[in-house]
Amino acid sequence: MSIIRKIFSNSRSPEDGIFFAKIEQILGFKPMNLFHYRRAFTHRSMNTIDEHGNPLNYERLEFLGDAMLGSVIAAHLFNKVPTGDEGYLTKMRSKIVSREHLNELGKDLNLIQFLESKVSLHNFGENIHGNLFEAFVGAIYLDRGFTFCEKFIHKKVIKPYVDIDKLEGKVISYKSLLIEWCQKEKKTFHYDIYDDEDAGNLKYFGVKLSIDGKIVAKARATSKKKAEEIASKRAYFVFQAEIDSK
Repeated sequence: MSIIRKIFSNSRSPEDGIFFAKIEQILGFKPMNLFHYRRAFTHRSMNTIDEHGNPLNYERLEFLGDAMLGSVIAAHLFNKVPTGDEGYLTKMRSKIVSREHLNELGKDLNLIQFLESKVSLHNFGENIHGNLFEAFVGAIYLDRGFTFCEKFIHKKVIKPYVDIDKLEGKVISYKSLLIEWCQKEKKTFHYDIYDDEDAGNLKYFGVKLSIDGKIVAKARATSKKKAEEIASKRAYFVFQAEIDSK
């Protein structure tokens, strides 16, 4: 049996039955077409294609899932906070669908257990959890439509995690917060990438954050952006009293 038929066959094998039961448990309702969910957990390294030669993996589903999350959460905030202006609502939505939060959601549901990949799990960064969560939401939409997709997002995202009061005080970007404070206080700042080495299939970046010519924080991560954010968070705690007093 070809890899495509093995992964995306509509026939029910014992393996499909186990997969069906696990997906139903997460959803809270019955999936209709396992094809979409299999695709949601298929990494590009599997090199699966459809009969037209189009790739079958979770990347396009991420786009769809992101749109579904954004629309459902936007509608919830619009109704929940009638006094919030456009800027406030946009900021709150960004906090809910932040990469950090999506990664947490993917981990809580243990979606990585379903991942089909020729790449070792050890070579994936944290974002794989959020990517799979978005793809899963996209699969729900294709399988059961908007109503069931909305139901899932309310049950698994909004009800357990969306607390308006807590979100108002949540920092979504320590780098933005730190830069804003430095500019306001007329302090110079500089992110210096000081290291770049391979570890297996992952490339790590090191960052030094200097404020007024003094190194205040260092960090290492699999991307420059993530390393800068971690360094900024560490620097924030160094200057927290000064920053929070402004």
